[in-house]
Amino acid sequence: MQYKARIKDLPEEMRPREKMLRGGEPSLSDAELLAVIIDSGTRDRSALDLAYDLLRRYKGLRMIKTASVEELTSEKGIGPARAIKIKAALELGRRAAQEFQARDIIGSPADVAALVMEEMRNYDREHFRVLYLDRKGGLLEMTDISVGGLHNSIVHPREVFKTAIKRSANAVIAVHNHPSGNPEPSREDIAVSLRLREAGELLGIRLEDHIVIGDKQYVSMKEKGLI
Repeated sequence: MQYKARIKDLPEEMRPREKMLRGGEPSLSDAELLAVIIDSGTRDRSALDLAYDLLRRYKGLRMIKTASVEELTSEKGIGPARAIKIKAALELGRRAAQEFQARDIIGSPADVAALVMEEMRNYDREHFRVLYLDRKGGLLEMTDISVGGLHNSIVHPREVFKTAIKRSANAVIAVHNHPSGNPEPSREDIAVSLRLREAGELLGIRLEDHIVIGDKQYVSMKEKGLI
């Protein structure tokens, strides 16, 4: 019979909960954070073992987030209660990343990335989002405009600027993600940006930037001189 170490049998400095108490959440790996959510293991596998197995099977948190409860429960040791806890925790993380305070000042592409990165980098389809700004760069509203296929999203200027007109926005910032993780703008991305810029000029609403979100990295089309 193969021996499997339980978390409580590990040295204290290696136990996820104790590590978190000492160093905070950033000190834990994805597997250790997931083990804290799973809470307890099975007879032959610890919560940490289950976490590693899930991450290997789904190749990271992104695909765990998109898996259904039924799919997660097909993993030995993950029952409905544990699957629901995992889904709930990941959804809380998504919502926390999406929250923003009205009139947050957007002064740079880095501000935009800080606002949306943790949520948008995990999407498996392209999401096109627009930030609406007042004259001082204050954030009036952030709205999802479209969700496309795996490789493209369809955006019409009408959908982008109707909210801008409604909110009397002075400028807009377009943001979309690349599920591949590579934020390099495509020809279609550039074409969409130029179309939005032209429409905005007619309405007197500036396209401030178009930012492409990858996996923990981003590209500002304005900074690259593409718009």
